[in-house]
Amino acid sequence: MATAFNVGDMAVYPAQGVTEITGIETLEISGVTNRFYVLRCLNSEEKIRVPVAKVDHVGLRNVVDSAEVERVMELLQADRLVVEEPNWNRRYRRYVEKIKTGSLMEIAQVLRDLHLTKADKQLSYGERRVFETARELLVQEIAVAQATTEDDVAGRVDALLT
Repeated sequence: MATAFNVGDMAVYPAQGVTEITGIETLEISGVTNRFYVLRCLNSEEKIRVPVAKVDHVGLRNVVDSAEVERVMELLQADRLVVEEPNWNRRYRRYVEKIKTGSLMEIAQVLRDLHLTKADKQLSYGERRVFETARELLVQEIAVAQATTEDDVAGRVDALLT
């Protein structure tokens, strides 16, 4: 069964981050009538429409709870990296795929792995972009989940990583 959202709810859209449900619209496209959630990305004025019937398919989900935040913070504290893929290009693709899942745990793994890699060698341009994207998505969602500022969460995340 698809997750139901109401206007005003916060939801996470994979690879975009936290969004606010600003409306529920009924639109007719090619003779077919569908209901859509209208999402507004928090860091921009970008709007996204997601068919209500496809919520699970696109990965739209609720913001994590405090127990999940604790698991994410514990995951960030790892001090060793096991390199599963020595080829940077394949590693990069794997990281991008993990971010696209929208799972905060997967995003935390990407952030942690790239941080540990960065301690050993310089990251490629693509890896640096993935690192920044993962950090931004993680900080944003935890800030919303804990009703605090992104700066506060960023400071805590950076402290855990160092």
